[in-house]
Amino acid sequence: MFDKKMKGLISILLIGLMIFTFTACQQQETANQDTEAEGEKQKAEVVKTKLDEIKANGKIVLGTAADYPPYEFHKVINGKDEIVGFDIEIAKQIAKDLGVELEIKDMKFDGLLAALVADDIDFILAGMVPKPERKKSVDFSIPYYAAEQKMLVRADVADKIKTIEDLKGFKIGVQKSTVQEDIAKEKIQPNVEGVEVKGLSKITDLVLELKNGKIDGIVLVEPVAMAYGEQNEDLAVPEISFGQEAGVAVAVNKGNAKLLDAINKSLQKMLDEGKIDKFITDATLLSEQE
Repeated sequence: MFDKKMKGLISILLIGLMIFTFTACQQQETANQDTEAEGEKQKAEVVKTKLDEIKANGKIVLGTAADYPPYEFHKVINGKDEIVGFDIEIAKQIAKDLGVELEIKDMKFDGLLAALVADDIDFILAGMVPKPERKKSVDFSIPYYAAEQKMLVRADVADKIKTIEDLKGFKIGVQKSTVQEDIAKEKIQPNVEGVEVKGLSKITDLVLELKNGKIDGIVLVEPVAMAYGEQNEDLAVPEISFGQEAGVAVAVNKGNAKLLDAINKSLQKMLDEGKIDKFITDATLLSEQE
């Protein structure tokens, strides 16, 4: 009788021990699976960085607005229409440093940020100033160039414009969503009687309006104003200046620290080697050629 009870008790203990061991093993297996899954997730996240994606695709897509010589503009070279300019040369060098090809998308300036946020392009080089409102949606590189803000007018009135007061009654043209639009609306219009501001998406359309007498002047960054002045005998850049811009920079989507890091290293190297100065000189000369 005693033996039967002992045997029963031992059997119960053995069954309990087996259940406990099985449960513990299952829990350990689940924990291992969770750890492996977390590890795979982390690996996937590393692979999915924008920089890795660009390198995997073998190309980086540039967004620009090619109506802004010498920054970026269209030029017929050997019978073929090409997008050129010092921003383009900088973009080519960035692509080269990353070991990928460069693809260029030409669009309206005021659509560039939306295209970047939507991931239609990988970065922007378009003479873009990193204004606070832009920094809310994208990140910017170190500044790579800064220039004075000037005005382009018809040549027959250029000598008469020396101060801001000489713009009385002017209809001033600006490219939409730019620093120049801010200058016209915040610096000129409130301080000069009778000033109107007209915004258009493309510089080329503003220049045509200026030549046709529909506007009286265009606020432009100095190299751009000078380039259009050199290309058109009936246009000129007067003495008046609206100060220096904060500096233009490359824009990338937020959260792409590795890509921004690589772009900054590339820009700093170009600045240290004097390449950007050469790009600016060459692009300015190219923009002035017939």
